[in-house]
Amino acid sequence: MADNHPPLRDGRQERWPQRNSGSEIEHLLRTEEQILHSISGRAPLPEILHKICDALNLEMGNLISFFSRPSDHATDLGAIASSAELFGSYKFCSADVVDGNGELLGSLEMYCSVPRSPFLSDAPLIERAACLAAVAITRHNQAEGEI
Repeated sequence: MADNHPPLRDGRQERWPQRNSGSEIEHLLRTEEQILHSISGRAPLPEILHKICDALNLEMGNLISFFSRPSDHATDLGAIASSAELFGSYKFCSADVVDGNGELLGSLEMYCSVPRSPFLSDAPLIERAACLAAVAITRHNQAEGEI
């Protein structure tokens, strides 16, 4: 498979950690490539964020994840948390999505059907998802400024 991932500063190719075997790894790598193409092709932001969540949920399993933006009302997030609890889901993780200057662009919220915390091996996946979301949101904000 061709390695079309963006190079890191030292020239190595970046990719999601290979936690599973076989087709699941290939699917995740294809999904990341599709996400990057969607970002560069200026696909609608909700579509891109949904793809990131789907890839993350597939790789980590047994999760429901979504992104929220600062413009989302705190009461909306509270309602989501209450609904998740009502349906037997537990807060798994919350991660900030920030740009290169540290400005808050949103957050990644994750819920699980069993009470547990992220494994150490989950951290790179969560960080990568937040990074992809930051790129997508920044690109979206720049495009809105161009109008």
